[in-house]
Amino acid sequence: MSLNPVYVLRETGQNLWRNVLSSAAAVITIGVSLWLFGGFFLFNYAVDNATARWEGGIEFVVWMQPEASLEQDDNIRTSIETSPSIRSWTYVDQDETLEEFQEIFADTPELTEVVSAEILPPSYRVVPVDPSPDVVAELASQFVDRPGVQEVVSADKTIRDIQNLADRVTRVFLVGSVILLTAATLLILTNVVSAIRSRGAEIEIMKVVGATNWFIRIPFMLEGLVQAVLGAMGAWIGLRILDDTVIRGLSQPDSLQLMQGFQVDRSEFYSTSLLVLVIAVVVSGIGSAVAVTRYLDA
Repeated sequence: MSLNPVYVLRETGQNLWRNVLSSAAAVITIGVSLWLFGGFFLFNYAVDNATARWEGGIEFVVWMQPEASLEQDDNIRTSIETSPSIRSWTYVDQDETLEEFQEIFADTPELTEVVSAEILPPSYRVVPVDPSPDVVAELASQFVDRPGVQEVVSADKTIRDIQNLADRVTRVFLVGSVILLTAATLLILTNVVSAIRSRGAEIEIMKVVGATNWFIRIPFMLEGLVQAVLGAMGAWIGLRILDDTVIRGLSQPDSLQLMQGFQVDRSEFYSTSLLVLVIAVVVSGIGSAVAVTRYLDA
């Protein structure tokens, strides 16, 4: 007996409607769990991007005031060049800072269009001879409150602050997502079992007239898939809101020195969205497969 797409869709829709409340509960649970799971990945991506500027041994950054005089800048440069405790350093001028800013906020054109190089601070990125925290802290303190210096940010403090924030957030996201994904799988299983039991007589008749197991199974399995895909769509919307409001909010210009780069680029966002969809399909497959295997063939 061949499968008719119209028959499959009709049967799936009827199954969903018969259990509309439990189906809605499954969709919501799947959506929230996948949102938490996706949020776990987005925050990890953002942390990796925020700490990328410290690669290569850079231990602290001396941010100059945009309006610092040439004499003030020369004094800082001389102090860095002549210090025996500094292995190497890199000067990033305002134009280069603007390029970094435009790269970081590439997905926010309304922000990059109004920011010019003149208002961004140049910086000295310093690699000490001894990278131990006490030595770096002592060396960085020599530049604090110097004329022309806006702020001195050390890698250990920045990375520690960012990672502490991320650890707290991602721990909640991961634990919550695992618990809710388990609940979602059980909800799908329960919904499919309920649909099977409510149509027990019809299923027996279909078997008598020669319907194959897969002919009977497909509408029930598709029911779980529809619930999962709807949940994944809700999760995608939630992840977009999370990225636009929370993650991007943490990297606004007023926190540039600390959270610069705390961003998720488009490829990372879409790869996370794809992963969320795959997990939704897997969850629906597990719940539906267990239900039809255990209860339909009994």
